[in-house]
Amino acid sequence: MSKITWKGGTLLGPLPPALVTCGTMEKANIITIAWTGICNTLPPKTYISVRPERHSYSIIKNSGEFIIHLTPASLIRAADWCGIHTGRKVDKFAHWSLTKETASVVAPPVIVQCPLALECRVDQIISLGSHDMFLADIVAVDVEASLIDGAGRLHLERANLAAFAHGAYYALGRQLQPFGFSVRKKHKKGLGEKGICQRKN
Repeated sequence: MSKITWKGGTLLGPLPPALVTCGTMEKANIITIAWTGICNTLPPKTYISVRPERHSYSIIKNSGEFIIHLTPASLIRAADWCGIHTGRKVDKFAHWSLTKETASVVAPPVIVQCPLALECRVDQIISLGSHDMFLADIVAVDVEASLIDGAGRLHLERANLAAFAHGAYYALGRQLQPFGFSVRKKHKKGLGEKGICQRKN
């Protein structure tokens, strides 16, 4: 395949159009963040990158807490809107009829309509340029009970999550393979001579 080289830029995807809550149950805000991801396993760490001029920036910097929510496709209009409008002028929870629920560890509220939430505490603030990165510990994970089967296994594929790529939103499609499938040993059935099907000529 031939390639055309462009100068360095933020062309990476898909990304989660995450609804991030900050503040308190009484006075909460929502900011939509695509610059986020997992950066360590033990201890579990994540990050969000926020422009200092955003309303949520000072709230997160002063409180040291936020919650990252995975956004289902059904809430993509709300996610887009919350990323454009400022919480200085509007209550985003009220505008979109989103339900608040008390988080298990941190002060910001959980959005009930979102299937999964990562409760986070800021560990470091790293100035990068246009954005500051809030590097944070994931102190709790809140999961929609209907996504967990009887054996305690999470089925996130049932959540109908949305993704963001190159300026557009997408609904995640079918699963291709589970993680690790390329090195997993295939189960071979023990076939003797009697177990082999032979075509009769």
